[in-house]
Amino acid sequence: MTRYYLAPLEGITTHIFRNAYHRHFCPMDKYFTPFLVPHSKKGFSARERREILPENNEGLYLVPQIMSNHAGDCLKTVGKLQAYGYKEINLNMGCPSKTVVSKGRGSGFLAFPEELDRFLDEVFAGIGNTDVQISIKTRLGKEEPEEFYDILEIYNRYPLKELIIHPRVQKDFYKNEPDLKIFACGQEGSKSPVCYNGDIFTAEKCEELRQRFPEVRAFMLGRGILMDPLLLERIKQEAGDGRAQAEKFWRFHDQLYEDYRALGMGDKNVLFKMKELWCYLGQSFPGREKTLKKIRKAERLDRYEAAVEELL
Repeated sequence: MTRYYLAPLEGITTHIFRNAYHRHFCPMDKYFTPFLVPHSKKGFSARERREILPENNEGLYLVPQIMSNHAGDCLKTVGKLQAYGYKEINLNMGCPSKTVVSKGRGSGFLAFPEELDRFLDEVFAGIGNTDVQISIKTRLGKEEPEEFYDILEIYNRYPLKELIIHPRVQKDFYKNEPDLKIFACGQEGSKSPVCYNGDIFTAEKCEELRQRFPEVRAFMLGRGILMDPLLLERIKQEAGDGRAQAEKFWRFHDQLYEDYRALGMGDKNVLFKMKELWCYLGQSFPGREKTLKKIRKAERLDRYEAAVEELL
C-alpha cells in the first residue's frame, strides 16, 4: 500500500498546521517536524518543545527532524527525543538554504562525503542497540546530480529505516526539473526503502510517478499540499464535490486562524503566519488576484477577516 507523508517546511508545518490539516483532510501516514538544530549547552527552546510535545501531536505519527553535522550534538538531541517517546528520527541532508549550507549543514553537508560518512558512523554507533531508527531526507548533491552515486554508497553502509530523496542539487533550490533519471538509479541502488519527494502538485503528477516507479511505496508532499490542502484527497479520489471541498477548506482555515490567535502571539504575528500560508493557498484561487491582494495587504485582523470573507 502506498504511504504519503507531509514534508517539513520551516515556520509553516507547525503543530498548529499539522493538527488542523489532520483533522479536516485525508490524514498523512507520517508528519515531520521542521528541523531541530542541536545546541551543545542547552535543551530545546520553548518553540521547539511545543513542536515535539506528544500532547501537541496526539493521533499523529510524528517524526522529529534533526539538522546537524556534529555527531555528538546530534546524539544528545536523539537522547532527548527518546525521552519524549520518539523511536524514529529523521536527519536533514536536504535543506538548500544558503545560511544553512554555509555552515556545512543540510545539503551543504553533501559536499563533504568523508565527513558525512564519519558523522553517520558515529551516530549509528551511538544509538547502538536502542530501538531508535534513523531515516534521512536528502538531495542529490551540492553542485551536480552525479554526486549522488558516491553519496548513495555512503548511505548504503548504514541500516536506514528510509531514504527520502528530493532529486535536485542544492544550487537548484526549487528551480529546474527534478532529475528522475538519477532518482531511478538511487531507487534501484538503495539498500533502504526509498520515498520520493519533489514537485508533486497534482494527482496526475503523483500517478505518473507511481507508474514510472512502481516499487516506490512512499511519497512526500510539501508545497503541493500548501497550494491545495485537498491534494491527497484528489490523489486517493476522495475529494467529493465542489461544495464539500469548499467546506473542508474553510473549516481548516478557520481552525488554523483561531488556533494561532489562541497562542497569544499578537495580531501582527498571526497575520504574518496566515499571509505566509496564503502565498501558497492563493494559487488555488485563479482569477481572484484583487481579493488575494487585500489579504496580503491587510494590517489588522478585521480587514484580514473581511478579505477572506470576500474570497469565500
